[in-house]
Amino acid sequence: MEYRNLGRTGVKVSQFCLGAMMFGRQTNEADSVAIIQHALDAGINFIDTANAYSAGASEKFVGKALANGKRANVVLATKAFFPVDQKDLNGRGLSRRHIIEACNASLERLGTDWIDLYQLHRAQPDIPIDETLRALDDLIRAGKVRYIGTSMFPSWKIVEGLWAAKEFGTNRFVSEQMAYNLLDRTAEREIVPMAQTFGIALMPWAPLCGGLLTGKYRRDDQSAAGRWNGGKDNFGRPATPAAFDVIEGVVALAKEKGCTPSQLALAWNAAQPGITAPIVGPRTLEQVVDNLGAASVRVTDEDRKRLDELTPPWAATLRYYDAALAIDFRPNLQRW
Repeated sequence: MEYRNLGRTGVKVSQFCLGAMMFGRQTNEADSVAIIQHALDAGINFIDTANAYSAGASEKFVGKALANGKRANVVLATKAFFPVDQKDLNGRGLSRRHIIEACNASLERLGTDWIDLYQLHRAQPDIPIDETLRALDDLIRAGKVRYIGTSMFPSWKIVEGLWAAKEFGTNRFVSEQMAYNLLDRTAEREIVPMAQTFGIALMPWAPLCGGLLTGKYRRDDQSAAGRWNGGKDNFGRPATPAAFDVIEGVVALAKEKGCTPSQLALAWNAAQPGITAPIVGPRTLEQVVDNLGAASVRVTDEDRKRLDELTPPWAATLRYYDAALAIDFRPNLQRW
């Protein structure tokens, strides 16, 4: 397992991050703990969850798995923005009130005194960034949070945050999570060069495009269990013929290299310029075993050339990033 700096910080994280979105959702507590233990044994020291995953159950499962002395060696990340309680009108977003309350609740569920990386799950145009940054800075000064980051922020919104942090003397963002995979390379247009310029760590989520790049779905048969069963994912995005052109190329190259399509897609992601640690989100123990096998797969220049021919840089064979952004800044522009 390779270890890399978390952006401009001195913190070392494994080249893959274990994502906990499935825990409490499709994966029960016992299986979640087993998956985490296998990841730790394989050299993973970076785990990412969120308060909204399974209404807090994911954080509870992660906390139980890291009890008995395991917490100290793990870089633990979680996120806040989406509501845990749908009825609480103030229990969402990036207000000072919600950020502080959400952090305290996450600490309790995780069974820890501190969060290594506390991330904003989405941007919120109608909340001034300085209000959010001041709340996050207070959490850092209180010792509850070590570093702060973002998820699915437009590049200009991250730079706005960096400017505001300098202007108001607060701690700055050190990381960004964005959707990024072989089927949608939109993030290479602005997010990746921005991150390289300002020393921002990048942790891509959906590096397998929700399982589409595993190769289990075929052009003539999408009946396999999973998010793309029936040819569309939970957002209604279709697995297009162009997407299967890429998938079939990945399957063929993986066979030549003696690895699985999942491992090739993950290894390519981790080897891309500016990338710190792709987030793998296994549902089963078998999946995490397969996924972490990507650490031993080497992507050559010739491999990159072949994959670039299938899916060109900056291109989106399947529009995944835009649909996941889920932010409309147009009402915000009317103020100016």
